[in-house]
Amino acid sequence: MPLRLTPLGLFLGTRHYPCAIGRGGISEDKREGDGATPRSLLSVEATLYRPDRMARPAPWARPIRPGDLWCDAPEDPAYNCPVRAPCPVSHEVMRRADPLYDLVIVLDWNRRPPLPHRGSAIFLHQWRRPHYPTAGCLALPRAELHALAAILRPGTQIRVV
Repeated sequence: MPLRLTPLGLFLGTRHYPCAIGRGGISEDKREGDGATPRSLLSVEATLYRPDRMARPAPWARPIRPGDLWCDAPEDPAYNCPVRAPCPVSHEVMRRADPLYDLVIVLDWNRRPPLPHRGSAIFLHQWRRPHYPTAGCLALPRAELHALAAILRPGTQIRVV
């Protein structure tokens, strides 16, 4: 059963999960740096977690290690892909000091192949505080994110409407 994002939040069947989206709202034409969440049918690609802060949330989850980054430099060949430090171009640090990326569900937006400037690093992660906007990701309260991570599998679809 696919997850569905509406203005009211994420839904799995009839189960509602409060959700935050990008500060740019939902966009039909997602661009790098616009702060928007893409209107799309997205698939879960991977689950990443901080093993120093939590137990493995699912058998297929991979640890976030020191030096793990995500390239967000549109002209780089590694654009919208995980990379390792040191990385001389613009990137997102995956192992953050705050808890936002303790658990990250990677979504397949603009991943195969990544097209320059179409947006990168669209994740499902913990929110900063209730409904505080993201840079384009979907964000949930910690408990709901952990509950979803236990049942979402690679290939699970999320419809952003």
